[in-house]
Amino acid sequence: MPNTPDQRLPETLLDALLDSWDRNNTILVNLLRAVPDDGLDARAMAGSPCVAEMFTHIHYVRLVFVSEDAPEFAPDLANSLPKEEWVAERDPARIAQLLNHSAKVVRYAVKDKIAARRQMDLHYDHPILFLQHMIWHEGYHHGQIKLALKLAGHPIPDAQAGPVTWRVWMRKND
Repeated sequence: MPNTPDQRLPETLLDALLDSWDRNNTILVNLLRAVPDDGLDARAMAGSPCVAEMFTHIHYVRLVFVSEDAPEFAPDLANSLPKEEWVAERDPARIAQLLNHSAKVVRYAVKDKIAARRQMDLHYDHPILFLQHMIWHEGYHHGQIKLALKLAGHPIPDAQAGPVTWRVWMRKND
């Protein structure tokens, strides 16, 4: 059965990959918003990073990799890189702002590297490998965050988490 106009795939594979990156960040920010007020201090165990530190670590890693692998697309990063990797920021709105900013930096670096037909400078043969690594890395920490919250007595029930995580991945664009 042929696709009708409203069932067509994105124009390019790159569009679909960048959409997956945008969805990944939406899910991460949604998870942050689902964390209870005192949940940012939760840790899986003594010595582990707290939930707030994991979110800021994700932001930090995004910016460091762009600064190393695509510095020409983010010349201001040298002056704006966080000084610390694991910061226990207590303001969820500030964390969301940081994540949204670094997600845009990654998106544009990948898009521009592909447009320039250039591999990443240091770590990856192709910009898509960088994007996939970021998604994998953030999924790893997503699980750690949910585990830390559960162990601290603040589980996020599936009925609450599902609509803001899995459904974001699976929804069809209208």
